[in-house]
Amino acid sequence: MSGQPSQPPVRRVRPWLTDVLLGVGVTAVVSVVITANEGGRQEPDRIAYLWAVGLGALMLARRRYPVVVLAVTVLGLFAYYAAGYPAVGLAVPVAAALFSAAEQGRLAASVSAAVLVVVVSVMVRLAEGQNFSFVVGYELAGHVLLMGAAIALGDSLRSRRTAQADARRITELTAERYRQEADARVQGERLAIARDLHDSLGHTTSVIALHADVAREALGRDEEATRSALELIRATARRSMDDLRRTVTLLRRDDDPPRTVVSLAHLDAVTGAAGAAGFDVDVQVRLRAALPAPVEAAAYRIIQEAVTNVVRHSAGSRVEIHVAQDDRQVTVSVTDSGADRPTTDRATGGGHGIAGMRERAQSLGGSLTAEHQPTGFAVRAELPWAGTT
Repeated sequence: MSGQPSQPPVRRVRPWLTDVLLGVGVTAVVSVVITANEGGRQEPDRIAYLWAVGLGALMLARRRYPVVVLAVTVLGLFAYYAAGYPAVGLAVPVAAALFSAAEQGRLAASVSAAVLVVVVSVMVRLAEGQNFSFVVGYELAGHVLLMGAAIALGDSLRSRRTAQADARRITELTAERYRQEADARVQGERLAIARDLHDSLGHTTSVIALHADVAREALGRDEEATRSALELIRATARRSMDDLRRTVTLLRRDDDPPRTVVSLAHLDAVTGAAGAAGFDVDVQVRLRAALPAPVEAAAYRIIQEAVTNVVRHSAGSRVEIHVAQDDRQVTVSVTDSGADRPTTDRATGGGHGIAGMRERAQSLGGSLTAEHQPTGFAVRAELPWAGTT
């Protein structure tokens, strides 16, 4: 752990509180402008100030309904002036609504509303006979600049939040990639250790077998040679167990889940997928004796992969799983009743399922064939089991 102090968490203002403060600000500003009582045909009354309160209350819905808030604000401004109340300008009443719509990504609606307000205002005032130079040359520029600034501010905040979200996403993806690369390196190291263990145990087993033969040959004829061979066997076995313990300690992690023991008695978990996909499943397992764990695990995984391929590729309706055992080997066969679907071909596809099954069988000294037959597709594996540990 580094010695740098941890950064305190950044406290963000809650959105609803921001909306409340913005609404209060809109109400206060518009109310102050109304109080100035400039222009208009009648004195400001309770309705005029309620209109200011209504503009502020709209800010509570600005995030969820930005376009509706903008439309109601514009229509409310037109109604206010139509009632003859004192002038409050153009930009001040609609600035918050323009800002909110742009902040929520409704830029086109914001610009359209601003243009509509300006055009209608200029046309009405000129129709009333107001001075063209004052309306267009003096007041118009300020209104346009203020509304443009509100729209630009809202859009810039939206762009900034989008950029921050993208940056956080990139950071998360980068961290995830680093974690995956680290896990891959760890898995590579564990695989290399496992291979070293395999080579070490193979050598140790060969040494033990050799000296066991020596001890057997010398038994009753040369006690010293027998004793020496047995001592060497004992020492070699002890070193092998020590190496095994150290290696398992290196390979094991605290967060490793418990290993699931696979067994041919648990084929229901495999055949259930085929049954759910609409296949009739016929399972026949005939074992004369208990199988070594590696052989049984290999048989289970081969059946699992073969059935998975049937579900993915076969156009048939029936799959047969047969497991038979004789004195030396276990024969596993998985056959389906239909040809492959037009878009798939298990035998020549780009996957690694068949290659993986073949490697699993060959690792035990067995063999595996996978081929199309007149009645469907068949996978057949022969796994030696006599003498397998």
